[in-house]
Order: sequence, then C-alpha cells, then structure tokens
Amino acid sequence: MKPAAPPDDATALIDARIAGLADWRGATLAAVRAVIRAADPAIVEEWKWGTPVWSCGGIVCTGESYQRVVKLTFAKGAALPDPARLFNSSLDGNVRRAIDLREGEALDARALTALVRAAVARNRAGASDKAAARPARARAVAAEKAKAKARPTVKAKAKAKATATARPTAKAATKPRTTAR
Repeated sequence: MKPAAPPDDATALIDARIAGLADWRGATLAAVRAVIRAADPAIVEEWKWGTPVWSCGGIVCTGESYQRVVKLTFAKGAALPDPARLFNSSLDGNVRRAIDLREGEALDARALTALVRAAVARNRAGASDKAAARPARARAVAAEKAKAKARPTVKAKAKAKATATARPTAKAATKPRTTAR
C-alpha cells in the first residue's frame, strides 16, 4: 500500500483532482472542500487510496468522485448526530456513513459544517479515550501472555498423555552372542 502523500502534496493532488473534473463534480468537490476546511482550522488534507481525505485526530471523511455522485464518506458516521439527515448512503454499516451528492443538488453548508465538527470532536474524544485505555490494555495483554506461557502446549500435552499411558515393554533376553567359527 502506498503511504499517504504529505499535506502539501495532498493539497496539490486535490487541486488537480478538482481541475480534472471539469463538470459539476469538480465544482461540487470544491464547494465541499471549502466547507470542510472552514469547519475547523486544524483539519489536514491528505491523499490516500487515490482520493482526497480530510483528517483531524483521525479520518473525518473522504471525498470520492464517481460518474453520477460525489460521495463524502465519514469514517465514524454511524456515531455522529445527523439531525439534518445528510447521510443518505451506506446506512447499513455499523461504522461508516456517506452523503451522495448528485448533479443539481444544493449543498446544506450549515448542516455539513455541524457534521464535520461533530466528526472532529468524536476523533479528539476517541484519541483521549485510547490514550487513557492504553496502560490497562497493556496490562491485560501482558497477563494473557503470562497465562499462555504457563499453559502446556498441545504438543506437551500429547507427549505427557503418551508417556502416562505407555505400557512398559519387555526387554528381550540379553544373551551374549556367540559366533560360530
């Protein structure tokens, strides 16, 4: 997998993508981009998987362009409040949600701004939750490893069982061999 492009390169790649979409999709992607960037000054533009990505403490959303839609996929959309009901795609998933923007549809900039800000707040809260949970998780992993070392392996169990159930074998009588000359 290719690494993400540095922010300066990502901005240039997003500019090129918008310019390359000379129809309504380029204008829509440019309008969405402006709203996303204005929602929080800490948002960083990235280029991953061949598509624009906006992040702040984690992925906020991606901006894919298809023949009939410009799709904004929110990485943790299922956990975000959406009172304006912008999400209209990928509604079956447990994590992601998406907004499909079609030609001629108006963009509700206020609702999109609220959604982006909620995603940023969720990412920031999740980052602090992960940092707080890390020591507890590390202790749990260490305890599990210690238990695993204490448990006999399958091979050791089989060998012990075979040794316990083995019958002593009678040794063949040992007579000195005489050779006829």
